[in-house]
Amino acid sequence: MAQIAHRISIAAAPARVHELLTSSDGIGRWWTGRPVDGDTAVGARFGLYFGAADQPAAVMRVTTDTPRRVAWRCEEGPADWRNTEIAFELKDAPDGGTTLLFAHTGWAEVNEFLAGCTTNWGAYLKEKLAAITVG
Repeated sequence: MAQIAHRISIAAAPARVHELLTSSDGIGRWWTGRPVDGDTAVGARFGLYFGAADQPAAVMRVTTDTPRRVAWRCEEGPADWRNTEIAFELKDAPDGGTTLLFAHTGWAEVNEFLAGCTTNWGAYLKEKLAAITVG
């Protein structure tokens, strides 16, 4: 199975990054542009809305939430995303920041959609998540 992987250096402590990965407002700030709909606790589901959409672009189930690892399983959304896992591993960086190891696993095939998602994930993580942690 195919996967997306990124390693991002973030100039904020793991606790700050974790907060942005596990709260409705946090996820909205770096990814969707608006808060998620639903609960972000382990076992719960939340919907992701982009722009002014009335229907969620995807629905995630939270499968893991520890101080060092956050993971979601996509239950609804684009066909290529269904049943994939999105995981964030947080490690202490020597400078007091965070090394984020990101993986989006379980893709059935390598295709143009995966290539676009690879680019977009990198942009969201580097240009948005890493940028707002210091503000």
